[in-house]
Amino acid sequence: MRVAAVDCGTNSVRLLIADVAPDAGQSAGPGFERGELADVERLMEIVRLGEGVDRTGRLAPDALARTFKAMRSYQELIERHGATATRVVATSATRDAANRHEFVEGVREIFGVEPEVVSGAEEAELSFTGATRGLVRLSPETEVPQGPLPPYLVVDIGGGSTEFVVGTEHAQAALSVDIGCVRLTERHLRDAGDPSPAPALEAVVADIEAALDRVEAEVPVRDAHTLVGLAGSVTTVAGIALGLPEYDSQRIHHSRISAEQVHDVTRRLLAMTHGERAELAVMHPGRVDVIGAGALILDRIVRRFAFSQVVVSEHDILDGIAWSLAG
Repeated sequence: MRVAAVDCGTNSVRLLIADVAPDAGQSAGPGFERGELADVERLMEIVRLGEGVDRTGRLAPDALARTFKAMRSYQELIERHGATATRVVATSATRDAANRHEFVEGVREIFGVEPEVVSGAEEAELSFTGATRGLVRLSPETEVPQGPLPPYLVVDIGGGSTEFVVGTEHAQAALSVDIGCVRLTERHLRDAGDPSPAPALEAVVADIEAALDRVEAEVPVRDAHTLVGLAGSVTTVAGIALGLPEYDSQRIHHSRISAEQVHDVTRRLLAMTHGERAELAVMHPGRVDVIGAGALILDRIVRRFAFSQVVVSEHDILDGIAWSLAG
């Protein structure tokens, strides 16, 4: 079954067109194993849909125009590749916007389906499924699970919010909190200086720690054995930690970055100017101004909950959306 998943977040809009292999007991066909996705297209464009939403409570006309332009190109690919089912999921920025009906109408016109402005809890569930379904494999010789130990704490650091979900095979507890790389940059760092001075960074940390207080009170994060990190802030930190000459999703996916590496990369990023960050080989141009806040969120999570490393996943809510279409 060929499906199309679209994830529209605060910072980026992404597309996954994939063939879904049947689960065990059915023939998967050539090219992939049972119960897996085979990518046909996996694309991302930074559109900043959530630009200014934290301040104004509305989606800006320019931000909507950028988003719809990217979506039209995605719809052309969906038609070209013959996907038989499409699901469009929108997250933090559209949850917060008073004029989200404008977004809904535009998406309906482009894709012919109703966009789903999902709750933070559902966003977390989709992210958990996408991130963890491929983590544990059975050894062909022993049929013993191989891979990071569950329970997992899956952390999806987005532009407007961060999702925390704990589970083993399925999500058991989840929470979305309003700390994201775009939101915190706009709130504290945009006019603070370059690099950001200590008072501005202290304000960011205070917001993060307040959110983590709530997370710790509502989600059993300390029961988790493995921290799994998702989204562009995490993968960019991983690419820098690995010293990659360019962004390489295959090397980043399922890499393990130590707590010391997370702390080191975060310190380096926060000490850099905008121009110095832009010169980093793995840095997407659209992340240059928000990566400091994103890295700081990851850094405080690792410190707060005493994880020795983070397992980095390139598979996330997009994959969860695709799986949901497979039934």
